[in-house]
Amino acid sequence: MTARPLPALYGEDFAADPERVYAALRQAGPLARVEIAPGVEAVLATDYETALDVLRDTHTFSKDPRPWPDTVPADSPVRSVLAYRPAVTFADGETHARYRKVIGDSLALIGPHLLQRQVSDAAADLIGRFAGTGRADLVADYALQIPLRVFSQWFGLPYEEGERLARTHSTMFDLGENAHAAHEDLTGAIRDLVADRRARPRRDLTSYLLQHPAELDDAETVRQIAVAFGSGYELTANLIANTLQHMIADPRYDRSVYAGAMTAHEAINEVLWRNPPQATSTGYYVRYDTTFHGVGLRAGQLVLVSYAAANTSSRPGGATTDPWGASESAHLAWGAGPHSCPARQPALLIAITAIEELTSRLCDMEQTVPTEELRRRPGPFFRALAALPVTFTPWAPKAPAPPEESAGGAPAGRRGAAVGR
Repeated sequence: MTARPLPALYGEDFAADPERVYAALRQAGPLARVEIAPGVEAVLATDYETALDVLRDTHTFSKDPRPWPDTVPADSPVRSVLAYRPAVTFADGETHARYRKVIGDSLALIGPHLLQRQVSDAAADLIGRFAGTGRADLVADYALQIPLRVFSQWFGLPYEEGERLARTHSTMFDLGENAHAAHEDLTGAIRDLVADRRARPRRDLTSYLLQHPAELDDAETVRQIAVAFGSGYELTANLIANTLQHMIADPRYDRSVYAGAMTAHEAINEVLWRNPPQATSTGYYVRYDTTFHGVGLRAGQLVLVSYAAANTSSRPGGATTDPWGASESAHLAWGAGPHSCPARQPALLIAITAIEELTSRLCDMEQTVPTEELRRRPGPFFRALAALPVTFTPWAPKAPAPPEESAGGAPAGRRGAAVGR
């Protein structure tokens, strides 16, 4: 008898309705076998408590794939995501702590007021480019652009080079046929940057990484930048886009940001519960044969945590999740345990500022495509809109008034309450 195919966590069907797949997987128990790419099997945690235990249990699970059998086909696009490199994502113990400290110390150099000003300046410029047309794709024209500009500034990259890195990283995690080439392109571009800063340091995070007391070598520096730039950019861009779509489609956010009904921060919290920008973790590897939450696992098995499925299953105490009123600290969208996201606060600040800047200027945005017809990018790891086309009343900022006229307090441009349907 032919074995039934495993549920697939990739492709257009999964991208269109992942919750249908998660609901079916829950029927198989807290851990279920899935296929994350053609010929690549994993065990997926879909239950909240089980997911939390995987994320925290460093005794049973390792993040380093090197000791385990490599069963990923040589030509599989997922290899570019799962293959080992000397980076914080693939390290345990003291090595992980060393890499994480370097990243944490680097991010600590970015003051929140400076970051907020960078985002506001980028937002004003981007909005000015399309506000007068009355239409925009909020993914391509805005959500992808804000973190790209900010992250490029952080690491000292020209905008065009940052755009190249962002594009190649997205290709990797979408598991497209060019994923291998994208991985090599990403590594090569960052290697060139690191070599330049090693010879000519500047006031940017790349130079600081090289000068950190941890004394990373060039290969380690390249990998930390790839993780911090690529994953941080992708997560933040998707968080902005998913939240904007949520606010535009949900009538509770009419007149919200300035009238005080529902804030951008509340919208982000809802999205992190129901539609997290990173839907699935990277790999965890079973250290030894064991039974975990009633399921037998073999040494070397690849285990992934579905943040999206776990968030909508149950929370501590066994109650069904209530993301509309739940504590923002309880969801798993930032991960948990030693590998939780180290850039949570900067990502939140970027997203909140970008959303408020846009919704305060364009307060009557409407989707031109029904929510159920919006296309999501394929792949198991990120929950990302391919596009978010909207229309709105055309608007253009007024030129600054002469000094003698500005004393009267005339507004410099139209500012609305927030997002309408």
